[in-house]
Amino acid sequence: MDILTADFFERALIGGVLIGITAPLIGLFLVLRRLSMIGDTLSHVSIAGVALGFLVGIYPLAGGMLFALAASFAIEKLRKAYQAYAELSLAIIMSGGIAIASILFTLDQSFPVDIDSYLFGSIYTLNSTDLYLIGGVTLLILLVIGLQAKELFQMTFDEEAASVSGLPVRFYNVMISVLTALVISVAIKIVGALLVSALLTIPAAGTLLIARSFRQSLMIVIVIGEIAVIAGLLIAGIWNLAPGGTIVLLLILILMLLLAFRGGLKRVR
Repeated sequence: MDILTADFFERALIGGVLIGITAPLIGLFLVLRRLSMIGDTLSHVSIAGVALGFLVGIYPLAGGMLFALAASFAIEKLRKAYQAYAELSLAIIMSGGIAIASILFTLDQSFPVDIDSYLFGSIYTLNSTDLYLIGGVTLLILLVIGLQAKELFQMTFDEEAASVSGLPVRFYNVMISVLTALVISVAIKIVGALLVSALLTIPAAGTLLIARSFRQSLMIVIVIGEIAVIAGLLIAGIWNLAPGGTIVLLLILILMLLLAFRGGLKRVR
């Protein structure tokens, strides 16, 4: 139980609470727009940026963020080129990200063990710089959603109608992609690149089962994310488990409970 009062655990809890807000919020928009796989794509590209950061001696998350941002613009460009096959853009960029990462890994055989923390998550290694970066991204996400909620609602549910009404659709598409890239690049050290998409999509999947309005969805998705993150960190800390994996398994458990709850309601009716 001493771990719960340790400085590194407090930093982990702060980082987890912040990412428990931003990732599910952005994930809700992605799921509603049928772009849930973009999380996997950008997370794999981010790893290439992290690898480059280690290789040239810069802050790894900064490298991951730059690569993710570049990939977000590339995805939008390809989505426009392949409008009838938009998912192709995700497959192409993901393949490119994995290819770049594999090449960068082979350029230097002395990569630090710390690279594993970006693949599988290592929330206990968060430092002050990481927290400031996560906090800045969280503030940006909340400001954008708070100020642009109406426009984002239009974009999410009827992009064609939003365009006809004069909304700059291309700008909002790019904005959502950029915000997604920022969230993923700061989240990979918490749950890992291989699991980050779960934090984006599973809270949204649970929310769709019980929410009755868009405004309600925004609140419920955060609640689900925070329950999984906080409970996952506590369980992982007490029983010495992998934090990222524990958080994701709790998200799946919450989703199963919500599915059972919804099924029970249907039978009662």
